[in-house]
Amino acid sequence: MNINECVFLITGGSSGIGESVANYFARLGARVAIVGRHQHTIDRVVNEIKEFGGNVIGIEGNVTSEADTARFINATVAAFGQLNVVVCTAGVISDGTMLTLDKDTGKVARKLSFDKWQTVIDDDLTGTFLTLRDAAEAMVNGGWEGLLVPISSVNKIGQIGQLNYSSAKAAVALMPKIIIGEFMLRGIRNIRCVGIAPGYTATPMLTGMNQDALKAILEDVHLGRLIETEEIASMIGHCVVNSALNATTIEITGGLCYPKGIAK
Repeated sequence: MNINECVFLITGGSSGIGESVANYFARLGARVAIVGRHQHTIDRVVNEIKEFGGNVIGIEGNVTSEADTARFINATVAAFGQLNVVVCTAGVISDGTMLTLDKDTGKVARKLSFDKWQTVIDDDLTGTFLTLRDAAEAMVNGGWEGLLVPISSVNKIGQIGQLNYSSAKAAVALMPKIIIGEFMLRGIRNIRCVGIAPGYTATPMLTGMNQDALKAILEDVHLGRLIETEEIASMIGHCVVNSALNATTIEITGGLCYPKGIAK
């Protein structure tokens, strides 16, 4: 696929990795639809992209809602006439160990709440599934060449203090192989699926953290620095133009070798 002929839909496109992906492909001439939960952040990104001449729309929506998913996919197709690349960056983190003990008694003082578990599973796993499912439906029915890009994480290997997040991202990392297997079974040949699993990335959450803690994290990264969001966008761009990339999840970590737990 040629990037400047593609229509991109990016969930979580009003901040972080999603915002960078939206800017990157708009600058390359793609038509871009961004989805976010808050209209004011969507408007900020849309206005920034329009300032350099990018072709973009913004849609408020919640990826955990089937009605919202159908609405933002239909709005993208209505605006641009097709849908080619879907990047699922929407997600949340809500850390905590499964059990926390009282220091004096040794008994359980608190446990990971169901709400903390379910919120992460809903946003990071179910939201990704709904977006990919309905985007693939549009691509099949429209007959458009397409690429589905679920965003996993290096923490799919398991991270102490992130049982909910790691479980969701491990499941997302498996999606490309299963989805493409099903497409083979159903004779769907116009859509590929490639997952991206970033390592520690230069988003405000990490760049703004305690610098001593950040330094300790980077001791496990061969490059000795955070991954830039533009590097992730570039990797997605490579997946768009290289049709041999399919049914797999690619790590982009800078050489993360010994991830540390974050038990609290």
